[in-house]
Amino acid sequence: MNAPYDGDRGQGAGGAASPGGPPVPPGAGQDGSVPPDPYLQQPDPYLQHAYDDDPYRAQDLTAQDPVGEALYDRAAHPPPPPGTYQEPAPLYQQPPPAPYAPDPRIWAQTPPPEPAGPSRHLPYGDRPATTQFVGVDDLVTQASDDRQEPDAFAHLFRDQEGSGKPPVPPQPEPAPAPAAAKGGGGKVSGLLKSSAVMAAGTLVSRLTGFVRSLVITAALGAAMLGDSFTIAYTLPTMIYILTVGGGLNSVFVPQLVRAMKDDEDGGEAFANRLLTLVMVALGLIVAAAVLVAPVLIQLMSSTIADDVAANSVAVTFARYCLPTIFFMGVHVVMGQILNARGKFGAMMWTPVLNNIVMIITFGLFIWVYGTSAESQMGVDTIPPEGVRLLGIGTLLGLVVQALAMIPYLRETGFRFRPRFDWKGHGLGKTVKLAKWTVLFVLANQAGVLVVTQLATAAGTASGHDGTGFLAYSNAQLIWGMPQAIITVSVMAALLPRISRAAHDNDPGAVRDDISQGLRNSAVAIVPVAFTFLALGLPMATLLYASSGIEAARSMGFILMAFALGLIPYSVQYVVLRGFYAYEDTRTPFYNTVIVAAVNAAASALCYVVLPARWAVVGMAFSYGLAYAVGVGVAWRRLRNRLGGDLDGAHIVRTYARLCMAAVPAALVGGAVGFGILELVGTGALGSLAALICGGALLLGIFFVAAKKMRIEEVNGLVGMVRGRLGR
Repeated sequence: MNAPYDGDRGQGAGGAASPGGPPVPPGAGQDGSVPPDPYLQQPDPYLQHAYDDDPYRAQDLTAQDPVGEALYDRAAHPPPPPGTYQEPAPLYQQPPPAPYAPDPRIWAQTPPPEPAGPSRHLPYGDRPATTQFVGVDDLVTQASDDRQEPDAFAHLFRDQEGSGKPPVPPQPEPAPAPAAAKGGGGKVSGLLKSSAVMAAGTLVSRLTGFVRSLVITAALGAAMLGDSFTIAYTLPTMIYILTVGGGLNSVFVPQLVRAMKDDEDGGEAFANRLLTLVMVALGLIVAAAVLVAPVLIQLMSSTIADDVAANSVAVTFARYCLPTIFFMGVHVVMGQILNARGKFGAMMWTPVLNNIVMIITFGLFIWVYGTSAESQMGVDTIPPEGVRLLGIGTLLGLVVQALAMIPYLRETGFRFRPRFDWKGHGLGKTVKLAKWTVLFVLANQAGVLVVTQLATAAGTASGHDGTGFLAYSNAQLIWGMPQAIITVSVMAALLPRISRAAHDNDPGAVRDDISQGLRNSAVAIVPVAFTFLALGLPMATLLYASSGIEAARSMGFILMAFALGLIPYSVQYVVLRGFYAYEDTRTPFYNTVIVAAVNAAASALCYVVLPARWAVVGMAFSYGLAYAVGVGVAWRRLRNRLGGDLDGAHIVRTYARLCMAAVPAALVGGAVGFGILELVGTGALGSLAALICGGALLLGIFFVAAKKMRIEEVNGLVGMVRGRLGR
């Protein structure tokens, strides 16, 4: 029987110590054996070699890699000779005993003092130059301070300071002074200030835009004349987005920022090339669009194109509005140049000038001709001077909006000089880089085109005011404002965290942030949606009473049909942010195709099945239904992307409980509102009373029910508001 290999023991064949073996330890006997140590015979509970005799270790496939065995260079790295292997030290062992016994008079030993400055030896690889020691007193006294989280995207603006000058190479950061730890950095505070300016500008722009729609409806009414102007006014935006807008935002703007970072002139030459190219392209598009304006009106609404008077008015309006395509593109490019140079407010505030010019224009029209309810003006009775006034005012608004950017550009040191050397500077990648964005826009606008055709046809066939495309657009404008103000604001604070977690490949953090965004926005979106459902009628009669009571009531019913669709519409916005965080634009495109297809099919079914007066109401309901289908598809894909978990149970439970609290509130508030309308009337006074009383009851009952149901998001919101008011 063969004996086991005994080379590691350093013994000869006969069991004696070999001449080249290790020295005999002191205290050994004549045969080299060492007497047993009584202290080592006791089993140590902290040293348990449970896997020393593992019979499966020889079968470990990871230790038998044929590729690693074949590539191992034994000549350069020979294995250790027999007898030199040392057992590894145990990971856990008893600490060495103290040389002196503890003093029985002291119940707790005084710990060594903390170092006065940065320590030289810190665990986990921390940098001594940037490490600060914070005591318990500091933690207690600073617990109530509002501390801003570091901005993950601050480095994007670090190389853009200095008004377009070449970037300065980064300098090593000195050790921060302990006294400056509490104060926020200048860059972070500047970025927060810019974000506040942008948010304020967006809010004011949307409010003035809402006032603009009120004045337009009061001047032109909600019948064929109002639909004709709305289609002509919408047409330039659709053409701009389809031709230049998608590629401009997705391709040229990142190249602009990259040029400002890499080019020696701070990207000024690239910006001049881009602005020149956009101006030439938009000029050609405007010339072609003005020539084929009748064809474009036909594509937008065959109902208006078939009516001689309506087609004439619509084509005239379109030829005044189509040149605004040029100024839209110029405004966007100038705004992006300013954003790249650290100036964020101009692009958000200048649209307010456009809204003001249009409000003044339509106010002059009302001052001359009166409101639509007073003049009963239609497509066959509107004077050419009135059409000319409205067309010039609409064009002038976009001109003022674009020209207002020039002083801000000059302030940053940018001077526009036309440059036509476009070749070889990265401007020809639009189709390749922006294909998914362009297809996204095409799918979205295709659904809008179908709804426009059907809504104008239904409004004409019904013979009632407020049942056409203008009524649909006005109701949708009111319905979309909570989404733009609430959900977008909530996600603006979470987007940096979601992007950072996606970049770090942390799906758990992405899931938690999306769950938080959905639940926090639902606290406001759900009661607002039920408010539109319960009080949409007095809301519309109060806002659009100048266009006639019948038209205002019709818009109120359309708003009520839109109402509950606000919930899936908001959820869709948040869920798509998860794909954008992973730089996935293909999935949002497919999702948009599904939403547009469902919306177009359901709208067509409503147009065929429902009476003409209620067809647009059905189309408004179809819009929310399409987004509910889109949410189901996007939710499943994002859940698979994040490993099969999207915190669905928690989110669904929150939305369900919020809806349970909102249903009785909507029933009581709606009943009170309709009762006041029946008693006082549908005029401005009755609508205002119904809206105030019904809305107060609805919100009060909702928050009481939500508090009784212990919905944590509502309680957190109430606590935050109380804390702010307490200060």
